Amino acid sequence: MNVTRRGLLSGIAGAAALGTARPAQPAGKAEKRRIPIGVSTYSYWHFTRQKYPIEKVIENAARLGFDGVEILHRQMASESKSYMSRLKRMAWENGLDLFFLSIHQDFVDPDPARRRKAVDHTKHCIDLAYHIGIPAIRLNTGRWGTTGSFDELMARGGVETPIEGYTDEDAFHWCVESINECLPAAEQAGVVMALENHWGLSTNPDVLLRIHEAVGSPWLAINMDTGNFAKRFGDPYSQMEKLAPKAAIVQAKTYFGGGVWYTLDLDYKRIAAILRKAGFRGWVSLEMEGKESAETAVPKSLELLREAFG
Repeated sequence: MNVTRRGLLSGIAGAAALGTARPAQPAGKAEKRRIPIGVSTYSYWHFTRQKYPIEKVIENAARLGFDGVEILHRQMASESKSYMSRLKRMAWENGLDLFFLSIHQDFVDPDPARRRKAVDHTKHCIDLAYHIGIPAIRLNTGRWGTTGSFDELMARGGVETPIEGYTDEDAFHWCVESINECLPAAEQAGVVMALENHWGLSTNPDVLLRIHEAVGSPWLAINMDTGNFAKRFGDPYSQMEKLAPKAAIVQAKTYFGGGVWYTLDLDYKRIAAILRKAGFRGWVSLEMEGKESAETAVPKSLELLREAFG
């Protein structure tokens, strides 16, 4: 049977007129929406000498059934346009979204020149995200750097003593000022900055929310990392309840084989309930931070998250 384009369109229109099209939802009854689950390239590479190729993460994500891939900026093999375009094309061919670019920068510094460098780096990464087609980047507040190592920082619950002569209030204002300088670039590119509870100044969820409120822009969101909550500020779930109403994305940690730096026993069904209650509609991005091989731990992590959020 030979069907013309005009005939096909007429048939569709006629079906809709006869009421055979999909019925509208009853008033006041919202359709349930599946929360998309992605995987961070960090799940396959924990800053070892040999970088795990992002191209291979994209292939793994498609094979395992993830919805998208979060790219760790430091894991990128290049910033050339040809490389970034290749990642974009690979994701499209595999039916995946590239939804997040996690960058590293630090606004907690008394030196204006170093803060300017961090602002410029953030703007540069906004441009990278725009070229790849990524709609949001991870942003940090930064930290004082008064602890000798990351292990020491973890032993201190993620909190540091300010540099002599300065206070956390100074750091708060530096962060707000620096983020405000990045806002025009973010708005022009259409790239949201998502501020994470990533230790240092942002370890305290109240401070994180205060920065978010002080900036007061739709181009600054909250990225809630389930593994970055310090005991001194309460149990992790009560802290998540504070951040969930403002969270636009969640980085979900798992620790199969024991954590690289620490291990947490997180109840993802409880976390999913907290997020649903808060009306969360964003991405959940897996960050597998365990010592077990990613080849086996990432599939198990996806199953865990699908069960909790499905």
